[in-house]
Amino acid sequence: MSVATRNARLVALRSWFTFAAHRHPEHAALIARVLAIPSKRRDRPLVSFLEPDEADALLKAPGTGRWTGRRDRALLTFAVQTGLRASELTAVRNADITLGRGAHVQVLGKGRKERAVPLSSHTVAALRPWLSERGGDPRGPVFPGPGGHRLSRDTVRKLVIKHARSATADCPTLAAKKIGVHTLRHTCAMTLLRSGVDLATIALWLGHEDLRTVQIYLHADLQLKERALARTTPPGTAPGRYRPPDPVLAFLESL
Repeated sequence: MSVATRNARLVALRSWFTFAAHRHPEHAALIARVLAIPSKRRDRPLVSFLEPDEADALLKAPGTGRWTGRRDRALLTFAVQTGLRASELTAVRNADITLGRGAHVQVLGKGRKERAVPLSSHTVAALRPWLSERGGDPRGPVFPGPGGHRLSRDTVRKLVIKHARSATADCPTLAAKKIGVHTLRHTCAMTLLRSGVDLATIALWLGHEDLRTVQIYLHADLQLKERALARTTPPGTAPGRYRPPDPVLAFLESL
């Protein structure tokens, strides 16, 4: 059992014993001991995300000769731009998407919390022909399987891995990365961060309640750290302000 699995099961136990504390106060001592069990500390690797050229190669990987390829291309484009979780991707219905003015998708996320995620013009251009081809009941899934039913999370994971392997021919750096549905979510967050979007907006975009959750992207963004390094003074630099010499000042005054 991994540390993450152990902690996830501990969360379930805590939830159950918190409920039991209100129903069986006679077992308060035992319940308090269970609730006092701490989570196990574990290594937290940097999040994996795709660089722009890697994301472009992945989005172009599905062929458009078959309807499944057109579906997969629309799904990957949609996932990279919206940053939806796997369960949210599979649950999106035709009626949840608005492509007109103020294009967006209505999402029911964790804890049954609703949020609206805007759609870019690029994503709208990818979704419009697919939705026209898809048709069907407004309550039907946007990305169905062959039987018309919603895809499973495992199916979405497998198609992402399949197309990532195909994309390595055009972008070899993808071979060194472990890519899954959550990688697309991280890619969306990093794209927003590098575009200057603040962490509070990114948290709302991804459906996080705690702002600390999105701070992992600050640690993963090496470009942000490089910009901070560029602002620092190199070692051995004499303190003080720059004073232009007299010839420079005379030249400027003559302009």
